[in-house]
Amino acid sequence: MKTDKEIIEKAFSEVNRVIVGKREVIEKLFVALISGGHVLIEDYPGLAKTLMVKTFSRVLNISYKRIQFTPDLLPSDITGTFIFDFKINNFVFRPGPIFSNIVLADEINRAPPKTQSALLEAMQEYQVTVEGKKFVLERPFMVVATQNPIEFEGTYPLPEAQLDRFLMKVRMGYPSFEEEEEILRRRIARRSDELDVNRVLTREDILAFQKKVEDVYVDESVIRYIVEICRRTRTLREVEVGVSPRGTESLMKAARALAFIRGRDYVIPDDVKYLAVDVLAHRIVLKTESWIKGEEKENIIRNVVESVKVPKVK
Repeated sequence: MKTDKEIIEKAFSEVNRVIVGKREVIEKLFVALISGGHVLIEDYPGLAKTLMVKTFSRVLNISYKRIQFTPDLLPSDITGTFIFDFKINNFVFRPGPIFSNIVLADEINRAPPKTQSALLEAMQEYQVTVEGKKFVLERPFMVVATQNPIEFEGTYPLPEAQLDRFLMKVRMGYPSFEEEEEILRRRIARRSDELDVNRVLTREDILAFQKKVEDVYVDESVIRYIVEICRRTRTLREVEVGVSPRGTESLMKAARALAFIRGRDYVIPDDVKYLAVDVLAHRIVLKTESWIKGEEKENIIRNVVESVKVPKVK
């Protein structure tokens, strides 16, 4: 009988049949999914962000919906709305695309704040409220949002409160020369733009993984290590607002999920170090002078992690 780690590795391998390289990004998506978090992917167009999320959901055999965010998108286009049914002479609820296990919010910063905020209740409370009536979302539920870092005209930057709702902010990055060659070879061999992947997991498997993550042990020394890293961001001269307690908890949750994926029932400091930049960088607010100087949040978090003594865990 295969172990959880072997099953998860098989799922990763299946995604990699379509997405060349990018093992780290796939792993982080799974970290977010089994720890109950959401992911913001910021990178240039054409790097297979949408394809990765679609393939990821197919391999996991869970429902997937894509929402293209545009300036004219309304909150009801996301949550759904009540419509009048003449057959029963009453209003019935027509669910929107938010009612899915994985929701891809494509180019989220192209929609105005009112529409962006339609995601907040779903991301935090796993429910939506329409006309005063609450509708619970099916678990697992994860929002994966994308945004383009090079276009600013006609966009609405995500407010800090909404950024803080994302467990991680990750980047895809360009493929290496060899990986880009392999992309072309696979397209020739496929003889079609259509992709076919095997379904490796089920919704029930993922829910079981989420429960098992709660059993992953976190030593007192690792707890102190996480807290020390996050608290130090609040004392830096470059930073106006440091990592919130929600960010501290998010780093611990992500580290537990990573440990589980890698076949351990305990967290080690390397799990924390591996995820710190992705979990924490988007949660800090730089002072104006630091922003003008071009200070990068990612480098600030890296420096913080390097400055905190790594505990020895038995």
